[in-house]
Amino acid sequence: MKRILYLTFYFEPDLCAGSFRNTPLIKELASQTEGKALVDVVTTLPNRYSTFDVSAPQFQDGNNYTVYRIAIPKHQSGMKDQVLSFKEYYQKTLDYVSGKDYDLVIASSSRLFTAYLGYKIAKKKNIPLYLDIRDIFYDTLQDVLKDGIIKSSALPFIKYIEKKTFSYASHINLISKGFESYFENYKDCTYSYFPNGIDDVFIEANSEESLIYTQRDVKTIVYAGNLGEGQGLHKIVPEAAKKLGTAYKFVIIGDGGAKSKLVAELERLEVKNVELRDPIKRVELIEAYKNADFLFVHLNNYKAFEKVLPSKLFELATFARPIIAGVGGYANSFVKDNLENTILFAPCDVDDFVDKMKSYTYKTISRQEFIQKYKRDQVNKDMAKSMITLLESN
Repeated sequence: MKRILYLTFYFEPDLCAGSFRNTPLIKELASQTEGKALVDVVTTLPNRYSTFDVSAPQFQDGNNYTVYRIAIPKHQSGMKDQVLSFKEYYQKTLDYVSGKDYDLVIASSSRLFTAYLGYKIAKKKNIPLYLDIRDIFYDTLQDVLKDGIIKSSALPFIKYIEKKTFSYASHINLISKGFESYFENYKDCTYSYFPNGIDDVFIEANSEESLIYTQRDVKTIVYAGNLGEGQGLHKIVPEAAKKLGTAYKFVIIGDGGAKSKLVAELERLEVKNVELRDPIKRVELIEAYKNADFLFVHLNNYKAFEKVLPSKLFELATFARPIIAGVGGYANSFVKDNLENTILFAPCDVDDFVDKMKSYTYKTISRQEFIQKYKRDQVNKDMAKSMITLLESN
């Protein structure tokens, strides 16, 4: 019986894209390998948001897979906090797998270091490495780091880690086709481009959703997710809310490292039509989306984000409401080509956002073709097969 080690920093019941991607994918992989292989998942106890507290067992037996959740320090999603948290995950994972035999390591990573951890284990055990890359960390740090001294020392180190990791990998999945050009130098592996998908919970919740819309005096714009530097909500929401006025209300659901910036900017501008809420479970989130007039997604105007494809777009597309998307680069092209009834504007451009909103004629629309194309269960079936292909080739 072969054994697969699967590394993901986030897993159910945590609330984040990494958890939503890897939880059903691991279950699909375990299902497809039943009788042939066992899957060991090493992850963390729920920690994504300090304002969302939920318990989970440290050890869990699933159908053909086991889960070991590592306790990491409480954090506020700041850079230093994340480094300390990952250090704990890194060391305890190495301790856990020491002496265990595996035939394949799979690592799903947005900040590179889970991928690097996968590389260290796979190289030591001389087995193949399958990477699922959800972000390009080097690109992100180039934009996010402002201190010149830290930047000049951190970036060469990150590039070194990146080269070691990607050069060793046997297969790399890129979650966004926009990442393709960045990986041109790594030619000794095979590639796939399995994106984020749409979970059944959203599809089922909208199966009988009416397209009939009742005009309201105050239209609600809902954003739910991480409030980090990457989303840059502090650069767009306060000023946009002020300019749009009381005919619109923003409801911002979530938490993250840049929430304090958003709060400070709202207070500075004395904005009254923005409501902040703590993270909520998916069943409550679906109701919030259903009660919205508009659904909102935004990325900061960093060059790195011109390559990414936000996972949020996939879940929002299941609702009949118009989607407001402040995204550039590949994500902008993806929205134009695949999603109807969207209001596209340049990231962090308040005037462009407000002008597009004021000129928009409200309508609702079902996006069934998109939903069928990007159902998470189909994406997972195909992606799990690619993992098994690598396992069987070893």
